[in-house]
Formats: sequence, C-alpha cells, structure tokens
Amino acid sequence: MNIPAAGLRRLQTSLRPHRRLVWMAAACSVLNKLFDLAPPVLIGLAVDVVVQQRTSWLAGLGFRTVPGQLGVLAVLSFLIWSAESLFEYLYALLWRNLAQTVQHELRIEAYDHLQHLEMAFFEAGSSGRLLTILNDDINQLERFLDQGANEILQLITTVLAVGGAMLVLSPAVAGVSFLPIPVILWGSLRFQRRLAPRYREVRERAGDLASRLSNNLGGMLTIKSYAAEDWEKQRLTEQSQAYRASNGGAIRLSAAFIPLIRFAILFAFLAILVIGGLQAWSGAIAVGTYSFLVFITQRLLWPLTTLGRTLDDYQRAMASTHRVMDLLDTPIAIPSGHRPLPFASVRGHIRFEGVGFAYEGRDPLLRHFDLEVPAGTTVGIVGATGSGKSTIVKLLLRLYAIQEGRILLDGQPIEALSLQDLRRAIGLVSQEVFLFHGSVADNIAYGSFGAGRAAIERAAGLAEAAAFITALPDGYDTVVGERGQRLSGGQRQRIALARAILKDPPVLVLDEATAAVDNETEAAIQRSLERITAERTTLVIAHRLSTVRHADRIVVMEQGRIVESGRHDDLLAANGAYAALWRVQTGLRPEEALR
Repeated sequence: MNIPAAGLRRLQTSLRPHRRLVWMAAACSVLNKLFDLAPPVLIGLAVDVVVQQRTSWLAGLGFRTVPGQLGVLAVLSFLIWSAESLFEYLYALLWRNLAQTVQHELRIEAYDHLQHLEMAFFEAGSSGRLLTILNDDINQLERFLDQGANEILQLITTVLAVGGAMLVLSPAVAGVSFLPIPVILWGSLRFQRRLAPRYREVRERAGDLASRLSNNLGGMLTIKSYAAEDWEKQRLTEQSQAYRASNGGAIRLSAAFIPLIRFAILFAFLAILVIGGLQAWSGAIAVGTYSFLVFITQRLLWPLTTLGRTLDDYQRAMASTHRVMDLLDTPIAIPSGHRPLPFASVRGHIRFEGVGFAYEGRDPLLRHFDLEVPAGTTVGIVGATGSGKSTIVKLLLRLYAIQEGRILLDGQPIEALSLQDLRRAIGLVSQEVFLFHGSVADNIAYGSFGAGRAAIERAAGLAEAAAFITALPDGYDTVVGERGQRLSGGQRQRIALARAILKDPPVLVLDEATAAVDNETEAAIQRSLERITAERTTLVIAHRLSTVRHADRIVVMEQGRIVESGRHDDLLAANGAYAALWRVQTGLRPEEALR
C-alpha cells in the first residue's frame, strides 16, 4: 500500500468541512510569498535607477529625477514589507487554527469511535498503542498542518513566480537555473519512497514503547513486590533502543537529503552567476536585470533545501494519519438497536434462549444456554472459575455479541434495543471496581451526573459507605486518586455499590461484588443488598455462596451450562454440585447446614 498517498486522501477527507479556512490560509501563504519575492525586484530597480538614471524603467513611468525614483522605491518597499508581514501573520494564524481544529476533531472522533467498539477489541489490543494514536500521532498531524502545508505552498509559489519571471527576462539563464530542479524532484520522490516504510515502523515502535510504559506504571505494585525493577528497566531499555534504532535509520536517510541537494543548487547558482554576468557585460541584459537574476536565483533554489525537512514532516504526518484512520476504519461489531427502552417502563424480565458464545480463538463456552429471570426476583449464579458466569453478564450488557440464540428483556430482543437505553437500565457492580480521579462524590454520581448532594449521601448510606466517607479528610470531596488508589478495596467496592444505588436501575447485576472484600465489608454489603434488591431484578454472580444463600433461585454452572437450579436449602438437600461447593467453603455437611 502507498502509505503517503492513502494518508493524504484520508487527510483531505478530514479537511473537507474546513475548505473555506484551507483556501483562506492557502491564499495568505501564496500572497506572503509573492510579497517576499518582491525585494529582489526592488534591488534590481534600485540598481537600474543608479546606473540608468533618467533612462531607467521607473523614468519611463514618469518619475524623471533620481531622488523621485528612489522615493517611489522607498514607498514601495514600505508597502511590500507591510503586506508581507500582514500576510505572514494571517497565514500563521489561519494554519494554526486549522491545525488545532483538525487535531481536536480527529481526537474526539477517534475517541468516540473507540467507545463504541466491543470489549474484545480492547482485550486483544494495547492501551499504550491506543494512547500513542490519540496523542502522538494526532499531534504529528497537527505539526504538519501548522508548518508543512504552508512550506509546500510557498515552495510551489516560488518556483512558478520566479521561474516565470526568469523566462521573460532571460531564457538562457532560466534554462540553466531549472537544470537542478528535475534532479531535486527525482531525489525527493526517491527519498520519499524509502522514508515511508521507515516512518511507519517508527510509529509502530512508538506504540510498543508506550504500551510498555503504560503497563509498567499500572503494575508498579507488582514490580516492587517482586523486586523486578532491574528486570523491567532492562525490558524498557530494549524497547526504547528498538524505537531509537528505527528512528535513527529514518534520520540518517533524511539527513543525507539536504547535503546532496545543495550540490545541485550550487552548480546552478555558479552557472547563473557566470552566464548572467557575461550577458550583462556584453550588454545583452541590463545591469539591473542581472542584479535581479542573481538575487532571485537564491530565492528560487535555496528554498529547495528545505524540501527534505518538509518531506520528512510529510512522511511522519502521513504515517500518523494512516494509523489514526485505520483506527477509525475499525468496524463496530455491536451496533446499537433503534427501538427505545423507556427507563420507567422496564420491568426487568430477562430470558436467555439457546444462547451460544465463544471467545475468539477459543472453544465454545456457552452452548444452547437457557435461563429465565422473572421480573423483581433475585437469582444467584455460582460455579467454578471459567464456567461462564461473568460471560452471561457481558452478553446481557452487549459488551460481546452472541453467536447463537437470543437474549430478551421484557420480551424484546436486546439487539433491537437502543444500546444506551439498555445499559442505562442495568446497574453493574463488578469485582474490579474502577474509580476515576476525582472526589468521592463525583465517583458516586458517575452515570447520574445531575444528582444532588442529598441523593449522593443517601446512596452512600444505603451502601453502608457513609461512615468511612465522613471520616475521610475532606469527606465527600476527598480526591480518591487515579483508579481510587487512596482507598482500600472494600471502600472502593462500597462506593461502586453506592454508584449503582444512585443510578436506581430496574436490573441490578453484582458480578463477584464481594469476592475481594473482608468479612466485615461483605456483611455490610449484604445488609445493603437486602434493602436495595427488594422488588428489583437482581443477578448475583458469586464465588462465596453466603452471598447468594437468600436468593429466590440459585443456578449452578459447569462448563457453560446449568447443572443445578433451586433454592439454597433445596440444593443442599439434593447433595449435588452446590452441596459440594458448600462443603468446600464451610467445611459443613449439607445436613449440618440445614439444622
């Protein structure tokens, strides 16, 4: 694939809504360069005035005296310099505004697209790579729009304007000055083709390095507890060296471009200096014209030395653009349905009918799975690790797409329902609680953003979290730190429960909500659940059987299927899989537990 060409086409798509701004910025760049090229003209006219005096070109316009002609040149110089400065300010302002706007829109669009991708995408990928795309790659594009686009436009303007003027004044000199341009263009295209894959590799290595840094910062407790600092430093050194090596290869190639181009330019400049001088000496061209040609030749050729850096920026930007657009092209595997689900009308009747599901690259986990949860009841789901308990919740929330069968909520297939409405109707408290950097109150109100302080405190009270929250240094305004690291696991769990209580969903799902807490916290959560699960459909997934012993119904899962179902006492009396689990956890025989 031609990465620069593909990246440019995709960049044009992003710029299409801003065509007016692009044209205005481009016009200012061209006008600035035209006025920037005017001083050599003024120098040529000044030399013509001094040498020709009353027969100069300006004299032919009616300015007979030398002082009058110099006065005209002074006024023109002031106007030209003012116009050049004005358009330089305008193009800098417009290109930077365009760059910032496109950067902002692309980042928001990419992030929004990420939020709509299924969980399998995040589990298969790397958060560090995604962060590199959202930050570094989009910033690389912004830098190119800020400077590179203007440089390319001004270079084209210079070649066309100066080349046209030289052809009119001295075709022989123009022919010599144009000789290195094909060589420069050929070299530029050759370097471009060789640089493109190198910068693609650079961006990939940057993503790998960011992924390693992200993982290590997130796992600092494990690194420290296993005294693995030197090991991780070595691994990071290797990946940083790989990034450095890939970048070094691209730098060596791009750095060689300018010195080679300078020799081509030097040849042309020397030829013009000699040929033009001989023509002026012989009287073929005026001395003022020769002065103009000498100065304007530098304006034509020396900017070509920046072509290497401009192409370098272009290649980096196109490689980054390609990565951003690849992310945006990732298909959304779980599209939202179009049928609304009014929050107040949800009863919470859930039914799994013949559901089949397998994680990518694995054997099927659920086969013809059937489960019915009547509205307003509490159903406990227990079983060994890997039996499919948490997968049921993920399928109900449509975090993954089922491959067979269907799931109904109040008789409606969940695929037909608005995804936002479906997830608003379900409150999830998982074992892995995630708290955002912010206050306790902000984290409780997450998802219920308009809730007042009184409602937040009431939810905290129902979750039996109010006591420890008020004991914190700033109470509900205490900042919990990134991922809630300033709080204990039990405290984070109760805040997550308060968050679900404040949401007040028709369906509540507790996925191993007490698996990582102490007995006191579990008892507190159990007291909360007795109050908040009344007349609410509740799914409780648990390893600890004490969490589900009072459920209206308990189902036992093994290898993706239900092997037992019933109430706690009935399952103990049956002396089957549930009773075996109970003995393992409590050390009691079923008949002892029933006394």
